[in-house]
Amino acid sequence: MENTSIQDQILIQAEHLSMIYGSDAKAVDDMSFSIKAGEIVGFAGPNGAGKTTVIKMLTGILRPVTGRALIAGHDIVKEPLAAKQSFAYVADNPDVLLQLTGLEYINFVADIYKIPEEERAPRVKDLAARFGMSDALETLMREYSHGMRQKLMVIAALTHNPPAWILDEPMTGLDPSAAYELKQMMREHAARGNCVLFSTHVLEVAEKLCDHIIIMNYGHSLYQGTVENLSAEHPGQDLEEIFLEMIRYKKGE
Repeated sequence: MENTSIQDQILIQAEHLSMIYGSDAKAVDDMSFSIKAGEIVGFAGPNGAGKTTVIKMLTGILRPVTGRALIAGHDIVKEPLAAKQSFAYVADNPDVLLQLTGLEYINFVADIYKIPEEERAPRVKDLAARFGMSDALETLMREYSHGMRQKLMVIAALTHNPPAWILDEPMTGLDPSAAYELKQMMREHAARGNCVLFSTHVLEVAEKLCDHIIIMNYGHSLYQGTVENLSAEHPGQDLEEIFLEMIRYKKGE
């Protein structure tokens, strides 16, 4: 029997995903990619490119019209509970359940995942300290700033500590210190044999942090690979120039 190393394990897999809104508006068209253990992958593209739609199909919020999504080998449609136990998800909008305190929200999420108190308490303490939120957990979330709500969403999601992280614009609203901590957490998570997929508009972050990037527009994949290879394919241009040139792609061209 052939052995498979941890680095060869595929933790997130999209197979020919498509989504249609309305009668015929294709938000995502035949999207495929895979993310292995140990990888950090950045998902880039302009507003309306289809990134969030792909993420919602991966996480089971939207059911794909065609194709399938697997998390740690579990089909998100056929095995939703097993798949959802295998990822942490941070949405692009942190304004949820604002009538709860930060700690109440964290415990609500932890209870859903049946995380024992003896496991969750040290994780929450560590994450809150790293994000500078230790003194704010007993405060109602409606009194938080946008950035504080974003930090709280990340803390609650990561308390679960699953192998795959799926983060939709996770650094929006974060102060520089919190953004730095989150990037460090991503590196630490991947180094332990896990994976991270995150969407971003900031290509400099993707360039410094990611093993691979996926660029999409109009629901199509435009590029999948390393930043180094992308730069080599466009000599004499910086990453921003390359990106702007690529997203001029129009459907059907």
